[in-house]
Amino acid sequence: MNRLIKAALGLCLVGLAMQSSIAQEVSETNQKKFGEFRDRSGNFYRAASGKPGEGYWQNAADYVIEATLDDEAHTLTGTISISYTNNSPEALDFVWILLEQNRFTESSRGTLTTPIQGNRYNGDTDGGYELTNIFAKVGKKGATSSEHIISDTRMQVWFAEPLSARGGTATVSMDFTYKIPTDGMDRMGKLKVEDGYIYAMAQWYPKVAVFDDVEGWNIEPYLGAGEFYLEYGDFDYKITVPYDHIVVGSGELMNPKEVLSAEVYNRYQKAMNSDETVYLVGPDEIKNTELTRPKQDGTVTWHFKIQNTRDVAFSSSDAFIWDAAKINLPSGKTILAQSVYPKESDGQEAWTRSTEYSKASIEHYSEMWYEFPYATATNVAADIGGMEYPGLNFCSYRSKGAGLWGVTDHEFGHNWFPMIVGTNERRYAWMDEGFNTFINHYSSNAFNNGEYPSTLNQTRRYLNWFTNERREGIDTYPDVSNLSNLGMIAYNKPAMGLLMLREYILGHERFDHAFKSYINTWAFKHPTPDDFFNIMENVAGENLSWFWQGWFYGTGNIDLGISTVAPYAGNYVVVLQNEGEIPMPVLLEITFDDGSMESQMVPVEIWQRGNVWNHMIKTDKRVTKVVIDPDKILPDVNLGNDSWPTKIYED
Repeated sequence: MNRLIKAALGLCLVGLAMQSSIAQEVSETNQKKFGEFRDRSGNFYRAASGKPGEGYWQNAADYVIEATLDDEAHTLTGTISISYTNNSPEALDFVWILLEQNRFTESSRGTLTTPIQGNRYNGDTDGGYELTNIFAKVGKKGATSSEHIISDTRMQVWFAEPLSARGGTATVSMDFTYKIPTDGMDRMGKLKVEDGYIYAMAQWYPKVAVFDDVEGWNIEPYLGAGEFYLEYGDFDYKITVPYDHIVVGSGELMNPKEVLSAEVYNRYQKAMNSDETVYLVGPDEIKNTELTRPKQDGTVTWHFKIQNTRDVAFSSSDAFIWDAAKINLPSGKTILAQSVYPKESDGQEAWTRSTEYSKASIEHYSEMWYEFPYATATNVAADIGGMEYPGLNFCSYRSKGAGLWGVTDHEFGHNWFPMIVGTNERRYAWMDEGFNTFINHYSSNAFNNGEYPSTLNQTRRYLNWFTNERREGIDTYPDVSNLSNLGMIAYNKPAMGLLMLREYILGHERFDHAFKSYINTWAFKHPTPDDFFNIMENVAGENLSWFWQGWFYGTGNIDLGISTVAPYAGNYVVVLQNEGEIPMPVLLEITFDDGSMESQMVPVEIWQRGNVWNHMIKTDKRVTKVVIDPDKILPDVNLGNDSWPTKIYED
């Protein structure tokens, strides 16, 4: 084919494409893709910049708890005093308390909404709280009220007089007891091992619900997939257990000399200064209480404190191996990584590396995003797939190798989302699980020179889900989503969204400034999705409405394509098509006949008027290949149209 014919063919192809583009330039559908789908104006409480507004407030709750674990009756009994501060602009007549152990009854909403065949969130049904001595008092000298209403996993406690706005304080106290479930919805419970029981204690005390400027009282019942939303405060708690138990908990152990033998205390001090893992109680010392315990009968009380946190959890057992090492934080501060696990989990291929994993995970996130704020980072082996609490995880005692790294790193990542950045997990699971899955990607790739590399960037592995008619949107309420979709809509799809922002749309520098600003701005506060969207746009300097709308709100897909490449006026024209529902900038990798390559980014605005665009490649070289998204960051659902053949014209 001679050059004249080739040029004429090129002009013809480009002309047809241009006509198609002109015909679609008034597309109403495309206008909607770029339209404002949310109110970005901000208000007195939450600014349009994505930061807390001039009038932003949040309430606080401080806890003093004393509890006793009975390892024969398998019960927990305690007393709790909650000091509640009302920083809101309105007086409160009552306070809502969350009673999550009431999920474990035959008549609970969670039990009655669990499918007959069961699911991950099965739970025992013979438990629930027994509460006594319930009192609420406003201020130090106010009248005391015992009026309350228990409704499933919530309790409304009334004050004798209104709790004043903007700093009014009240105290709510009660005694509680309950049977510790064996099957605690894959979040807590007890496990029988050869040497005793492991008690994984979470949702173990009555706690205050959040009252905020968005919903007022957040009182969704505890059903299953929906997790938690809690106020921040200081915790001072004591756990009394049989003398031969070891207890680990959120925060700092305040009385190590009282609960540890002299030998274990010396090892404890050594671990605090060691980058290598140190045994506090070795595999052959589990039952050697004369060596490892300060007394040989009765009970021992372990005392913990933690400040500015939204929750606490603990674990107790007479079957623990216990090891620890030092964590080095960017500020120069050092804290403790520790792991407890039974001999069934021992071994270099398994939990013997848990503290190594924990240390690496906390150090990475502290360096890359925000410094870890608590005194300890504890990994507990239990009969739980993986569940996070401030400074403490429960991970499966069966996990090994890459699986143990993955679950350990994921649960520790949750200390950033939602423990530091206090989102509403029960309503917006994606701001918790998705953001964490995103930061896990970089942590996994960094650990030990990529010993356990992440596959999040292999987005096209998930194309079967993206084209499945039963898929749901990220914004689906977690308690009603199809459990077969939950892993994608809460974890992977939002994580891929952030990955696309960092690796494809914004680039590392702009994304990192914006994401770190989000974390720093909302640390120990309660952001909403709009706060996140606004701060990312304002700091990165990009209107991303088209992206939030397309990726986070809906089930549309990405399908960018090349319909043709043709010579035109001494250069080349690439005819691009958007055959999907979500617009995207188009990254082109262009290969020339001399072997050289060039990248060009075509901005997303090309799709504002239509779904066809002619892009000019200005060159005096012959183009031999054009590829969209050469690193395959985008989960583009059509694999067949994102490249132009290496050679299309004959010489």
